[in-house]
Amino acid sequence: MDEKRVALFVDVQNIYYTTRQVFNSHFDYNAFWALVSKGRQVTKAIAYAIDRGDPRQRQFQDILRAIGFEVKLKPFIQRSDGTAKGDWDVGITLDVMSWAPKVDMVALASGDGDFDLLLQKVRQDFGLHTEVYGVEALTASSLIQVSDHFIPITHDLLLPIRKTKKNSQEDVTNTI
Repeated sequence: MDEKRVALFVDVQNIYYTTRQVFNSHFDYNAFWALVSKGRQVTKAIAYAIDRGDPRQRQFQDILRAIGFEVKLKPFIQRSDGTAKGDWDVGITLDVMSWAPKVDMVALASGDGDFDLLLQKVRQDFGLHTEVYGVEALTASSLIQVSDHFIPITHDLLLPIRKTKKNSQEDVTNTI
């Protein structure tokens, strides 16, 4: 039996903030990769993040690359009114549509309901199986409903937040 070809897309900011808010933990990208790739061929894997130019953040991005992710970055934009901008919704959508004809399934790690139309479209137009990985309490119900399979992020996909003794700052994965 042939392995299904899967493309992985991770909304790093969404996963970071939702796992932190609900579990006070970090997402375990190694465990995620192992789960999603089991019995499947990973054709493409992209992690979308915001670049603040922090050295520890670059270390985290290198970890993602070592796992097998392509890391796409956008600069962090601080507006004059104090708000910030830095989402990847359009970039993720373009990449999913680009890879849809080349794979059998799409796995999306995000709880953002803006992606419900995207998953519906790739299911209809390409006949793809879709999976969503998200923190259930903070994942849009429309995204859960449109996916073929929703996998809630629970403790088996989490890492604890560690504090350093020197200054109580959080470890490298907290500088996303």
